[in-house]
Amino acid sequence: MRTQTRGLAEREARIDALHQKLTDAVGALVTGDDWRRALEFAARFRSRSFNNTLLIFSQHNAAYQEGRVPGPVPTYVAGFKQWLSLKRHVMKGQGGYAILAPVTARFASATPENPESWRRLGRGEKPHRGETVRSRMIGLKPAHVWDISQTDGEAIPEPPRPQLLEGEAPEGLWDGLADQIVARGFELRLVSTARSIGGANGLTDYLTREVSVRMDMDDAAQVKTLAHDLLTAPTGAS
Repeated sequence: MRTQTRGLAEREARIDALHQKLTDAVGALVTGDDWRRALEFAARFRSRSFNNTLLIFSQHNAAYQEGRVPGPVPTYVAGFKQWLSLKRHVMKGQGGYAILAPVTARFASATPENPESWRRLGRGEKPHRGETVRSRMIGLKPAHVWDISQTDGEAIPEPPRPQLLEGEAPEGLWDGLADQIVARGFELRLVSTARSIGGANGLTDYLTREVSVRMDMDDAAQVKTLAHDLLTAPTGAS
């Protein structure tokens, strides 16, 4: 038990250090060009939270200043095992970039419509017959990723660029998502083009508590973007 407690304390200390590193990264974005480069990078890595993209961006820039990587902006980042699966390996002496990874757990319920009925499943525990099982994020843990410039091995194909959805969105879906954004303490801001938000389709700004979505897309793409930003917006206003 003492070892487990010490492990949890060490994890909390590493998470606190990452939060401080994130605060320092935001403070280091002094000029408009700094913010533009950070936003352009974030726009290319929509699968990661804005916090993690800032952490990656700032740590990579520091590595560039130290001469460990050839360019100031990351291009393609992945975890250690992901690089191995792509038949590439992290080069000796290349430290990873610390990020905040989600910790998930499985929960089961025989009456999923009742929010009080969910119970957490232990490791390897199977649900009872007829129970619904869902995964939920219960916390954060430190993890590491590396840029492709820190790895060596087989060439990888250029990752496909995502295509914007076309067409109409289901009626009422935009309004429902927008209401949830506002309920979480964020202001929904509509911008005319991607240029206004660094080339992204949408952007969640945790400092001003604004969610911005570009309006020069079809309805379906706008709704998809808003849904993504809803997932990255924390619950409750701070």
